[in-house]
Amino acid sequence: MTLREFFDYLGEHPQAIVGYFLVLPLIALLAGWMSRGDGNQSPWKYLHALVIYAVCIPGIFSIALSVYLFLFERGGSILNTNMLTQVAPVLSMVLTLGIIRRNARFEQIPGFDKLSSLMMTIGAVFVLMYLLDRTHLIAFVRVPVQYLLLIVVGLLLVFRYGFRQLIS
Repeated sequence: MTLREFFDYLGEHPQAIVGYFLVLPLIALLAGWMSRGDGNQSPWKYLHALVIYAVCIPGIFSIALSVYLFLFERGGSILNTNMLTQVAPVLSMVLTLGIIRRNARFEQIPGFDKLSSLMMTIGAVFVLMYLLDRTHLIAFVRVPVQYLLLIVVGLLLVFRYGFRQLIS
């Protein structure tokens, strides 16, 4: 099964995806209501971590897929956006993170720093890929591939260091 076939299957059976992305914000809302302000305490922070991972992994994948389609698949129109696979995960992620943020601090949730680091790394890789694609660096530079990979890794480390300094 290819990714396109999987998305076509989800388009033909939207109940599962709509249910999944509606249940996660409801779980976060219920957990916030039941914890009564103790979202940073032991049982609740692990439930929040589970909900955050369950909503952020498809949301990040959806954002990365959308960015890839719009930047690298030339001719892709924004009007061809699939609402179930590209918009619903992002809306559910934003809504769920907003609900959880009202009840718990993200610094107290286990693994959230790794998730935000993943988002930043994916963003930096897309920026580097876009810059390499637009400058056609590989076309006119006769540098071995190993050196190009080292340059990309070095630029990625510079982006990560700069982003950490920006948010600190």
